[in-house]
Amino acid sequence: MTRSSPGSGRSTSILSTSSSGPGSMNRGLARRPCRSLLKGPAHSTCSLGERLGRELSAKIWRVREALPELPPGEPEFRCPERVMDLGLSEDHFARPVGLFLASDIQQLRQAIQECKQVILELPEHSEKQKDAVVRLIHLRLKLQELKDPSEDEPNIRVLLEHRFYKEKSKSVKQTCDKCHTVIWGLIQTWYTCTGCYYRCHSKCLNLISKPCVRSKVSHQAEYELNICPEAGLDSQDYRCAECRAPISLRGVPSEARQCDYTGQYYCSRCHWNDLAVIPARVVHNWDFEPRKVSRGSMRYLALMVSRPVLRLREINPLLFNYVEELVEIRKLRQDILLMKPYFITCREAMAARLLLQLQHRQHFVESDEMYSVQDLLDARTGRLGCSLADTHTLFAKHIKLDCERCQAKGFVCELCREGDVLFPFDSHTSVCADCSAVFHRDCYYDNSTTCPRCARLTLRKQSLFQEPGPDVDA
Repeated sequence: MTRSSPGSGRSTSILSTSSSGPGSMNRGLARRPCRSLLKGPAHSTCSLGERLGRELSAKIWRVREALPELPPGEPEFRCPERVMDLGLSEDHFARPVGLFLASDIQQLRQAIQECKQVILELPEHSEKQKDAVVRLIHLRLKLQELKDPSEDEPNIRVLLEHRFYKEKSKSVKQTCDKCHTVIWGLIQTWYTCTGCYYRCHSKCLNLISKPCVRSKVSHQAEYELNICPEAGLDSQDYRCAECRAPISLRGVPSEARQCDYTGQYYCSRCHWNDLAVIPARVVHNWDFEPRKVSRGSMRYLALMVSRPVLRLREINPLLFNYVEELVEIRKLRQDILLMKPYFITCREAMAARLLLQLQHRQHFVESDEMYSVQDLLDARTGRLGCSLADTHTLFAKHIKLDCERCQAKGFVCELCREGDVLFPFDSHTSVCADCSAVFHRDCYYDNSTTCPRCARLTLRKQSLFQEPGPDVDA
């Protein structure tokens, strides 16, 4: 195909290129590869793609041989409207932005630095910058995965009385209690102690130096009942009370943080400013404000919160004079203890398992003296009083209305011999401390004589142990 050049009678081809210029192709250099392709044997074995390529090259060579040579310095005819845009202005073979082919830790770190630089160079809040941030996150996850390979780990590990179980959850975000970094459940293996709920990476297991708090709860289940017993930082030799790391009040080399429960000072790795209710402040001041405690104290208080170890009448007997809720709860607990003998000897009550209504507070059916911190928390909010009142009503209904066997175990006032059947947990009755007989309260306190049942039992004992007379011996 030829075209006449303007101003001359010569014809040029649109396939021809100028012999000079940055984008030109040397015609002599273009002919030699085509001839070399034709020198091979005609019947050589080659693939279909190679055969087609050779035929195309031969055709191009024959067309170029038929074209006349341009004299030196003759300008080439160019037609801008026929120039095809092949997309060569864009570098299609360059590496895509954010594609980092890294196979080891060093290459990943270099790729992370490059990605950070790309993020800084891109416009803020642009879509490309957001994509670069996502790529940076994936690179960091990949780096963490290489540092902590997903090797086969045992399901159970026992260390320092901890009983660690491998976690299966992949979506819950947790923090390692040892290295204080985020646990990525999708790519990292992590363990949780079933006793104190200590969480850590699998790579941090062998670095743990803190024993399980549950062992302390099992061996010594009691509270520190002195309010923040501080001894001073100098008594700790200016070191953390747990890990013995150097600390100071100025924050150099590490900040000294006080635990309001133990009164001791800890470093920032052992004290995360967690908040907890202090039992000593509750039993002495009825103060439920959460205060900062160390990690070990927080776990200990969490494990002890439901344990009935507080004997309030001995620790602070004046507390019942100022807290009305405790007085009401103590009366309900005393009534429930009086109902317990009825249920133990009643088949219907045992079949209905009425005593299991208090299975979460089993100490309520054993004694009215012991309290847990959870009991005091619920008493303050009113939940404990309401739940105990409902349980008291259910128990009284079974004894006085539903069960005939329990009704038959009632009492009749022997002082007035009037009124309905009485039970020791009724609000208008009084119980003899010696024989457990039940009377009307007014009758019992108005009576100046002794208890009729006690007098009758005394006469019966005297008649049984009375010495026989001489007539009886004869």
